[in-house]
Amino acid sequence: MATKKETKKKKILVSNGEGAVHIQASSNNTLVSLTDSLGNLLAQSSAGKLGYRGAKKSTPFVAQQVVEDVLSKASSFGINKIAIYIKGAGTGGGREAAVRAATTFGLGVTMFKDVSPIPHNGCRPPKKRRL
Repeated sequence: MATKKETKKKKILVSNGEGAVHIQASSNNTLVSLTDSLGNLLAQSSAGKLGYRGAKKSTPFVAQQVVEDVLSKASSFGINKIAIYIKGAGTGGGREAAVRAATTFGLGVTMFKDVSPIPHNGCRPPKKRRL
C-alpha cells in the first residue's frame, strides 16, 4: 500500500509589510479577511468558524474576537501596517466593535475606508393602486 503524503501550504511573507483587512459586518454575521497589498488572501475568519451559532454570531463581542483571530495571524506573514475596508449596513452592532478591535490591536492603521454599496435609484416602487 502506498502511504499518503501530507502536504502543507507554504506561508508567504509579505515583502513590504503592508496588508488590508476587509470587514463585512451584517446583521447576522461578521466576516473578516486579511490580504496583502496585491489582494492575495492570507487569512480569513468568521463567527461560525470560531464556533458560534445562531444569534450569538451577530454580537459585538464575537465580532471583536473574529478580528483579533485574523490579526493574530498577520504577524506570521510579516505585516505591521494595515488598511481597513469595512462593508455592511450600520444596523449591526458588530460593525463598530470590529473597527475598534482592528484599530487597537497594535498594528499601524494607514487607512480606513467604508466600501458599503450605495443604491443610485433604489428599488422599483410598487405599481399604482387601481380602485
